[in-house]
Amino acid sequence: MKKKRTLTAGGAESLGRETSSSTTLHVVVETPAGSRNKYAFDPARRTFVLRKVLPEGMKFPHDFGFIPSTLGEDGDPLDVLILLDEATFPGCVVEVRLIGVLEGEKSEDGEKISDHRFIAVATESRSHSEIRDIEDLNDTALGEMERFFENYQQEPGHAFKVIARRGANEAVRFIAAGRRHQKREIA
Repeated sequence: MKKKRTLTAGGAESLGRETSSSTTLHVVVETPAGSRNKYAFDPARRTFVLRKVLPEGMKFPHDFGFIPSTLGEDGDPLDVLILLDEATFPGCVVEVRLIGVLEGEKSEDGEKISDHRFIAVATESRSHSEIRDIEDLNDTALGEMERFFENYQQEPGHAFKVIARRGANEAVRFIAAGRRHQKREIA
């Protein structure tokens, strides 16, 4: 069983509180755009650790992070791909505007679980400031994101597939469920 990465006291859990808008929230960057290294926050060590190195020629297309105070079916905080003008760094907190979700399903050793990938735009982004919903992205860009996650998850006994593309309103509902799941786990 995989170790859960829930944040504990002294971590970034207060960042998970909603901002003034239901589609605006804070994301903690784990892996910057352009990196082959996959970093993850380790709450026991209270730092970021290297989890894996992607194959030659494969890199993160955008900054990748998590929403504090949430928990998905896989036991990790909910994942977010952040559209931003330049890469940031592990641990950077970015205020984002949620634009949608790639509703996904992951199978590990024959067991299927939901594993969604949220897509957001940094509120400070200039290049992506007009993007308000997943439908504002072209099919090529979305297809490349989907293929990245499908290839990123390829390991023996593991598979990932995108079931549907959903807009910001549906993404907000998934995040609310992730917050409830996290509260039940720490209770």
